[in-house]
Amino acid sequence: MSLSFYDNESNPMTAQIINGKEVSEQCLQRVREQVQQRQTEGKRAPGLAVILVGENPASAVYVRNKQRACDKVGFQSFSHILPEHTSEAELLALIDTLNAQDDVDGILVQLPLPAHINSQSVIERIQPDKDVDGFHPYNVGRLAVKMPLIRPCTPKGVMTLLETYGVELRGKKAVIVGASNIVGRPQALEMLLAGATVTICHRFTANLAHEVSEADVVVVGVGKPKLIHGSWIKPGAVVVDVGINRLADGKLCGDVDFEAAKERASMITPVPGGVGPMTIATLLENTFYAATLHDQPAA
Repeated sequence: MSLSFYDNESNPMTAQIINGKEVSEQCLQRVREQVQQRQTEGKRAPGLAVILVGENPASAVYVRNKQRACDKVGFQSFSHILPEHTSEAELLALIDTLNAQDDVDGILVQLPLPAHINSQSVIERIQPDKDVDGFHPYNVGRLAVKMPLIRPCTPKGVMTLLETYGVELRGKKAVIVGASNIVGRPQALEMLLAGATVTICHRFTANLAHEVSEADVVVVGVGKPKLIHGSWIKPGAVVVDVGINRLADGKLCGDVDFEAAKERASMITPVPGGVGPMTIATLLENTFYAATLHDQPAA
């Protein structure tokens, strides 16, 4: 289906919910089938190495979820749980070992890292063809010059959601709120690649409400609960909320005021259950793709 953007303020609407959990399950099923096909061809299952440094409880949950997803699709999973005091040199040495390990197609270092470790040095140490998070400057640069190789997980997951729901991006105005290296910047590059006219908003943006109000598609990822007011949303716009925040009462919410925004948007992602599941599904898609790159003999 193709989405027609709706701009008649006199007709209230309730947005269609973009179900990331459902779409992610479809992605995982496709990967599972591809793994089975590989194995019938006599090829090994893809391998993903996950590194966790320290005892951050949220990070530990994310790592377990990634391991479960690996099991679900039939990947080999290699876990390296390192103590908080692990030095940067020790972590880089482990990455060197995994770079050289033939049965490891993807290497993921769970962020954030302890303060004494330079995360950028760690990201750049991962071989680009094993950088399944898509954070290495080589992979971001490939995306920037319209030659994507391994694409950053969350932005690619957002694009998969929009494609699945038939959202036409060519010629539309896309506003990205947040300019992080993990979400905002690569998301803008993805939108540009899809033919959208792109605006990136950040902490120095003068009139955020005005910028958001002109968007056909809004993608928000800043980590500030309900930063985006529902009244800012252009009627009929598509709203993608990448943020996930835990409130004082323990409830999770996004960066968008969901209840108000859904009365103006044509489609909106919930939190949780929207973008989050797509990040892990895309990680596994990237790992499978990396395995196919490693099948090819070196020139």
